[in-house]
Amino acid sequence: MQTTSANFLIEEGFSVSYDSRFSTVYINPEKGIIFCQLNEEYTPIENFKETFNQISVQAKKDQYSKFIFDKRALRTFHQPSMEWYFITWKQEMLKLGISKHRKILPELEWFKKAVQIAKIDLEVKFPDNVFKQLDIQYCNSIEEAIVK
Repeated sequence: MQTTSANFLIEEGFSVSYDSRFSTVYINPEKGIIFCQLNEEYTPIENFKETFNQISVQAKKDQYSKFIFDKRALRTFHQPSMEWYFITWKQEMLKLGISKHRKILPELEWFKKAVQIAKIDLEVKFPDNVFKQLDIQYCNSIEEAIVK
């Protein structure tokens, strides 16, 4: 867990709902926001899915409308994780009312390009998915992601 991020989120009224070696999930039911921060350069798909399954459990407990995904620690892009996240998990979240997704990517140009290419590929491969119903924006900071 990155101390500065944690301190800022706690000051903003967030609390930890899940914490593991690979991720920390914060919630703020009053603001309707779930925040997930990846903590390692690589997250194995089993751990990735476990994190997002924990988020799903939390999302069913309160009313949330925004999900912020901080991927800045990543140094590895894993296509199967992204596909599951986009095709399965985001669809479940939309049914629960989470339509705003904010992402904070690593400051690595190749990573940003990989995300763009993968997203286009998924939109072509799964044209009937929920992509067009979601408000997905990329941000440079936690502060920006919270207000945007």
